[in-house]
Amino acid sequence: MTSETESKIKETGISTAELISHFREKCKLCGHHRIMHNEFGACEGVMNKPCTSGCDGFDPE
Repeated sequence: MTSETESKIKETGISTAELISHFREKCKLCGHHRIMHNEFGACEGVMNKPCTSGCDGFDPE
């Protein structure tokens, strides 16, 4: 992790455990973990395979 990213995380007051738990949540539409979704909410797939679910938003379970 870059020092810039680490600094931003510290400024938010979010713990590493909270971040990990956030990104472990799965999308109800495609089933991929949240970390596979880009900044626009579209799933970019997992293991270099594109997501074909038509998922364009993230709804936590």
